[in-house]
Amino acid sequence: MGTTTWPKCRRSPARPRLSSTTSSGQLLAGGRPARTPAADAEEAAGRSPGGPPGGGAGRGAVVRRFAAAARHGRGPHIASCAVLLAVALTAGSIAAGGGRDGGRDAAPAGGAFAAGALTGGDLGAGIRSLQEHLRIQPRDHGGWATLGTAYVEQARTDGDPSRYPQAERALARSLALEPDNEPALAGRAALAAARHDFTGALEHADRALEQNPYSERALCTRVDALVELGRYEEAARAAVTADRRRPGVPVFTRYAYVRELRGDVRLAREVLGRALESASSPADVAYVATALGQLAWNQGEYGTALTHYARALAADEDHLPALEGRARAQAASGDRAGAVRTLEQVVARSPLPGPLVALGELYEARGGEGDRAKARDQYALVDAWTSLARVGGVDVDLDTALAAADHGDAGEALRAARAEWDGRRSVHTADALAWALYVNGRHQEALPLARRATATGYRNAVFLYHRGMIEKAAGQDRAARDSLTAALELNPGFSPVGAAAARAALEELEAAR
Repeated sequence: MGTTTWPKCRRSPARPRLSSTTSSGQLLAGGRPARTPAADAEEAAGRSPGGPPGGGAGRGAVVRRFAAAARHGRGPHIASCAVLLAVALTAGSIAAGGGRDGGRDAAPAGGAFAAGALTGGDLGAGIRSLQEHLRIQPRDHGGWATLGTAYVEQARTDGDPSRYPQAERALARSLALEPDNEPALAGRAALAAARHDFTGALEHADRALEQNPYSERALCTRVDALVELGRYEEAARAAVTADRRRPGVPVFTRYAYVRELRGDVRLAREVLGRALESASSPADVAYVATALGQLAWNQGEYGTALTHYARALAADEDHLPALEGRARAQAASGDRAGAVRTLEQVVARSPLPGPLVALGELYEARGGEGDRAKARDQYALVDAWTSLARVGGVDVDLDTALAAADHGDAGEALRAARAEWDGRRSVHTADALAWALYVNGRHQEALPLARRATATGYRNAVFLYHRGMIEKAAGQDRAARDSLTAALELNPGFSPVGAAAARAALEELEAAR
């Protein structure tokens, strides 16, 4: 019996908008020189500041699959999910630039319009304004770069992978008009990362940084790509470089995550706390407070997590990662009814695999009349989203492996996990492959991968739970007791299904002593 990892908020589609950062000079007042949150946190931890850290036919098939999922739905939120997914498939194309350019020989360099079109808080309205602008001035390479990047942002915030091909075309148009322009290269890096092509993301980010070493988007994407490729030492150095060049909320949150992955929770919390002090926009406040909530939840500090999520939602009541995090904390605190209501809100607006699986597991744990059927509906929609994402060019092998291992085809889970492992060797892919091997009965092969997933010091209860179950199956009872106990001590509510399985396994181990 297993459970899919409840997703980390910071890996959800919503990201802080990279245009709204706070400079390091605004963080601290007084007679001493301004310092970045990362440098202050390093000093607080007793380290030297700045030192190195430790297609069409495919869409038709997907539409039919969504329709089937909707027909079998047992609740209004399922119908809402199907409608949202279907709308995503039929979304309009990018501004085609059909108007003549009026004989203009030179394109504007992005100018005030491209810089300001997306700062009003309404991303959809900003995109529509850009589209209209580009119909009038189709040779504005900066406008095309901004539009492409905006589509990437929209895909993340709305859970709509059909925006990725639109982003690709807009960014290609920008580069055709002005080869090697940094905003378009940075946009391509962000697009590749969103599609889980992290090798490509790193290449595009490096090209963008050759043009502009201070490109915030490229610096951040470079950190993201190195993290997802499992190149943690390089990611740590990249985070320090980004912090020196472009300190601000997007960099600080990535710096903190690199630290968390190395087991330095104290420093991660310190950096995020200082980042929250520096956040000036509602979007940044919501993002950083959510990251703090996730960090607290990972440590089993549910009351603290709920406080952080409340602050995030006070800044932006529609911030889906905060709602999703609040649901996890509610469930872990014993308020499963509240957690179900919250997650139903989330999946009705953004039916992504993480919240769909989480809601399905809550239905399973509740065990009321019709709940098993409701859970199956959630898992069916995960499969539907996966198909949509593939149409949009997204590598979804990790999502497929995690969902299928617990709620689908074990053989498909192993295939997907192996494909992901071949492309990137991070702690998350090591855990996914270990768990896929386990559910296929290949316990001895799974064991070294489970140990690798927990080797960096990253404090993750699901990883410890997976390791403990694998150790138990491999006959290493003492190690299994240690791992399962550690998982439950760290975060006893890490999953409604997995935590129950961990307790049952511990009881079996104790009975066999």
